Amino acid sequence: MTGADLPPDFVDGVRDAWTRERPDLDVRTQGVFGRLSRVAIRVTDELVAVYRQHGLAEGDFDVLATLRRAGEPYAHSCGELAEHTLVTSGGMTKRVDRLEGAGLVRRRVSEHDGRGRVVELTDRGREVIDAAFTDHIANQHRLLAMLDPGDAEVLEDVLKRWLARLEDLPPTS
Repeated sequence: MTGADLPPDFVDGVRDAWTRERPDLDVRTQGVFGRLSRVAIRVTDELVAVYRQHGLAEGDFDVLATLRRAGEPYAHSCGELAEHTLVTSGGMTKRVDRLEGAGLVRRRVSEHDGRGRVVELTDRGREVIDAAFTDHIANQHRLLAMLDPGDAEVLEDVLKRWLARLEDLPPTS
C-alpha cells in the first residue's frame, strides 16, 4: 500500500486549505514536514511511555544510556555528558542531581584531573538502563514493524542523506 491508497489525513486538510488560501505558493512541502512533525510527536510519546515504565523521564534515559554506552567504567564528565546529549551544562546538572538522588549515578573525583568530577553509573543505574534499553529496542522494533517490509531501510537512507546535508549548512543564527 502507498500513501496515495490511504484516505486523506489531517496534513492533507491543512495543505488543501493553504492551497485554497494561497494558490500562489507550492505547499506540497507540507506533506513532508507536517507528517514528519506529527510522526516525531507520536513516536516520542511511544518511546517516553517505555522510559516511564522504568521510572525514567526522557532526559534521564538519555543520560543513563550515554553513560552505559561509554563502556567501563561507565563515566563521563558533566561537560562530556552535555556534549553527547545536546543539553546545556546547567540542564545536565539538574538531570545528574535527580539521577544521583535516585541512586542511579554518583559523582566522583576524576582520575585524570583531581579538580574535575565525573558522573558514573551505579550498579543500580546499570541495572535500570539495561532493562530500559532492552525494552526500548523492542519498542523500536514494534514501531518499525508498522512499515511495509524494506521501508525502514529506505527511510533510514533518506534521513541519513538529508541529515548529512542539513549538518553541512552554516548556522542560521
